[in-house]
Amino acid sequence: MDGTLIDSEPYWIDAEMNLTARFGVRWTHEDGLTLVGNPLDVSAQVLIDRGVRLSAAEVIAVLVTEVAARAEASMPWVPDARALLGEVVDAGLPCALVTMSIGSLVDRFVEQAGDVFAAVVTGDQVARGKPDPEAYLLAAKRLGVDAAQCVAIEDSPVGIRAAHASGAATIAVPRQTESPVIHGVTVLTTLEGVTLRDLGRIFYEHTTMVSG
Repeated sequence: MDGTLIDSEPYWIDAEMNLTARFGVRWTHEDGLTLVGNPLDVSAQVLIDRGVRLSAAEVIAVLVTEVAARAEASMPWVPDARALLGEVVDAGLPCALVTMSIGSLVDRFVEQAGDVFAAVVTGDQVARGKPDPEAYLLAAKRLGVDAAQCVAIEDSPVGIRAAHASGAATIAVPRQTESPVIHGVTVLTTLEGVTLRDLGRIFYEHTTMVSG
C-alpha cells in the first residue's frame, strides 16, 4: 500500500519529524527513508531509541492518526499503480493487499479503493513483519492459492525481500529507496504503461526460471 499504491511515505516521514520534534530529537528525511516498509513496531522502537519518550503503542497511535487524517483529506494514489490495479481487477483476477500499516489508514484506503481486494493482510495480523514472508504467505492462503502462483509488486527493500522469499514472482518498483539486488526480482522504474500482459510475461519468466 504505502509507496506502491499510494504515495504516503512523505506523510509518514512528516509525522515522524513532528513527533521527534516534540522531544527535541533531530530527525531528517534521510532518517525517515530508513524506516520505509518496516513493520510499525520496528519503526516505533527506532524512534524510541532515538529519544521519543513514549511507549511503542503510543508512537504507533500518534503516527497512524496523523497519516490517516492526511490521507483522508487527500488520498495520494499513484496513478500508474492504480491503473494497473484496475486492469487486473477488471480481468477478474483476485488481488490481495499486503501492508505493514494498521488501523484507520488501511480502513480508509480500502474504503476509497472500493471492492478490489479479495484479501487484506495488515501488520497486526502477522507475528513476523516484512522482510519475513509471513504476510505474503498469509495473503496467498486467503486467496486460496500458493504464493508461487502470485505476482507481487513492492517498492521498499524489506517488502521486496518479503515478497521474493514467499516464492511469488516479484516486481520491484522503488520510488523512495533503492531496490536490493536479488536474483529473479524484476526491477522497474515505473508501472506506467505496464499491462496485464506484461505481468503474465514476468510470471511466466519467473516460473520458467524456478522450474529450470
